[in-house]
Amino acid sequence: MRAAALTPQAEEALRPVRRGKLYEQVVERLRELIDVQGLRPGDKLMSERDLAARLGVSRTSVRQAMTALEVLGLVEIRHGGGVFLAEAPESVLPSLASELARQHEQLPAVIEVREAIETQSARLASRRRNENDVLAMRQALSAMSRAIAGGDDPGGPDAAFHDAIVAAARNPLLTHLWRELAEPIDRSRRASLARPGRPSQSLADHEAILAAIERGDEDAAGHAMRTHLRRVGDLGFLTRR
Repeated sequence: MRAAALTPQAEEALRPVRRGKLYEQVVERLRELIDVQGLRPGDKLMSERDLAARLGVSRTSVRQAMTALEVLGLVEIRHGGGVFLAEAPESVLPSLASELARQHEQLPAVIEVREAIETQSARLASRRRNENDVLAMRQALSAMSRAIAGGDDPGGPDAAFHDAIVAAARNPLLTHLWRELAEPIDRSRRASLARPGRPSQSLADHEAILAAIERGDEDAAGHAMRTHLRRVGDLGFLTRR
């Protein structure tokens, strides 16, 4: 793992971005930085805080850019460890817009599958949950709340909440499908949570889902989950101009 000093070319790559669609400009700066620094797979990128300061943008814009690159499989975000280049620089060169469009085309199918699995899981969990299931869900939401308040990544606790619901459904086939689709589901989750204001909205959605499950209200739990997942599927920040 290298931590070389920035070259003059790298300093130029990290010049402040113009106003506009900031996250795309941040992505372009990062692609330029990777190229001029000669970074290779496994090399660690600058911290979110440092990038935001150098580029003159918010940490939210940097986080959106990192999420876009992670969705494309170009970087790996290791929680508590930083962001690392996941692919060779040559793979960064194709048009970002075309790659994002390709990912966006897959999103409706992912959300439809999530609706099928998770809406039914929420309904079944309302009928079959026990005290330990509810405790696991509450602990996940508490951890998510702390992460949001501390400005940390809430993706892990978010995933734990959804995992707990599927587990509470007590249906081995649903559990198997859920595990098989873990990667695309995680990408949809992280892309959604990168949107400004979305973590807090997701937390509120989760509270509504859990309240319905605790009441044993199958219809309300299914409706709350479906509403939440349709919000997750709204990733307009990846494509709108």
